[in-house]
Amino acid sequence: MDINVQLSTIDQKFIINNIYPLYLHDLSEVWGNKPNRFGIYEENEMMTLTEQNKVFDIWWEKPSVLFPYLITVDGLAAGLAFVATPPYIPFSPNIDYYLNEFFLLRPFRGMGVGEEAARQVFDRFKGNWELQTGAMQRNIKAQMFWRKTLAAYTNEQYCEEYGEYPGVGKKIVFQFTN
Repeated sequence: MDINVQLSTIDQKFIINNIYPLYLHDLSEVWGNKPNRFGIYEENEMMTLTEQNKVFDIWWEKPSVLFPYLITVDGLAAGLAFVATPPYIPFSPNIDYYLNEFFLLRPFRGMGVGEEAARQVFDRFKGNWELQTGAMQRNIKAQMFWRKTLAAYTNEQYCEEYGEYPGVGKKIVFQFTN
């Protein structure tokens, strides 16, 4: 199995745009979000996926600080990973890299793809990292995934804390240095 993480070009943006609504659909199971009246997983009144996709144009407009990665398995689109750097890091000072989004399509889960993709992303940037995931019980799979992945990647040298964030809710915050 060939697992590849590559920086998405503007010509590949449409692939991430295709994957992103599936990510939001999966997150709805965790956060309890419902689609808006137009069937889009957004809090505002966006009517089309095209409108939603434009929100993410910034990831391709700021190439030195925002990094949208496409994850592929044997040449097939399998997921995405978005890495942000200052000033696009929320909440925490002294963080160099923030894993803003990480998602694998369901056919690629449970086979080591996520762990390998995360490792490839982390290896691209050396410094202080942070990622967050929901702290609720219904998100236990993601929590277990990150604990296992980070323990292996950092040789158990990571921090895990709970935080309450305005407008976002309770999160588990993971930090490490590579």
